[in-house]
Amino acid sequence: MKKTKIGVIGTGRIGKVHTETIAESIPEAEVIAIADINISTAQKLADRFLIRSVSGNYRDVITNPEVDAVLICSPTNTHAQYIIEAAKAGKHIFCEKPIDLDLDTIQNALDAVEEYGVKLMVGFNRRYDSNFKKIKQMVIEGKIGEPHILKITSRDPAPPPPDYIAVSGGMFLDMTIHDFDMARFIVGSEVTEVFAVAGVRIDERIGLAGDVDTAVITLKFENGALGVIDNSRQAVYGYDQRLEIFGSEGMVKVDNNAPDNHDYYSRDGVHSSLPLNFFMDRYIEAYASEIKEFCRAVAEDRPVSVGGKDGLLSVAIGLAAKKSLAAKRPVKVSEVFNGTSHDVNAAHRG
Repeated sequence: MKKTKIGVIGTGRIGKVHTETIAESIPEAEVIAIADINISTAQKLADRFLIRSVSGNYRDVITNPEVDAVLICSPTNTHAQYIIEAAKAGKHIFCEKPIDLDLDTIQNALDAVEEYGVKLMVGFNRRYDSNFKKIKQMVIEGKIGEPHILKITSRDPAPPPPDYIAVSGGMFLDMTIHDFDMARFIVGSEVTEVFAVAGVRIDERIGLAGDVDTAVITLKFENGALGVIDNSRQAVYGYDQRLEIFGSEGMVKVDNNAPDNHDYYSRDGVHSSLPLNFFMDRYIEAYASEIKEFCRAVAEDRPVSVGGKDGLLSVAIGLAAKKSLAAKRPVKVSEVFNGTSHDVNAAHRG
């Protein structure tokens, strides 16, 4: 089988992970071109995996005639533009979340994807986690009956630096966006209303940067189900990732992953290992699985399971949450589309 030729834009942490996955675990694909404004970082990665083309200019990847598909692993404010240029060049696209922080900008990118007939997959890696995939399958199989209540706990081990907060789009569009996508994925229904309460409980510098670090968000779904997400930028015991869904016929939940599953019993109590402490440790297999799906979708001309619609709607929910927090009231997701060319149905294009 002819190998799929991949170009990677952005060789920071996630770009390196995806390059490693392709080089070490996907024999039907190979990375042949990489680009990063930090050319020394790109060169080190190229030397490690014998990648032929290295550049400080992303356009050298997009315009490379040998490249079949590009992975966009650069900063958020570049994603939409790179998607449009890659689509015009006829390249299939994998893009890390979010596509952008503005709905019109996202839609313009999705329109280009549709116009030029290329694939776009968005990097919501948690869908590929074995724990969450199991819950999704049980929901599909009707094991819990009709979904009634979803609970997601998502807490980071430590907050990001304030200078990152200032350009991230805020907690809801940087961190909780994964939980919004997971909510849609697990329940199998669209979020129609959001009510967010939040504050600064960890680092006052986050508040000075205009953001929050602690939040509770309630969701209403189109099918009548309810959801609750709780977020924190700092859980001192590790990376806290739990999910539970309750329905008319039962309940299923998953707990945190730990380095081992031992329990130590003594007169002082029962002790076990803390959760994994870093998202790359917790979701490393999920990152590999999503890239494998993308490469196979390109090679076999199959649809991707996480597309532009998912990228758009997760941001719409995040913007509704930001509006809810500011207005101190529940906000319908459709409110964030008013006055623009967008509506919920348009969100399903691309």
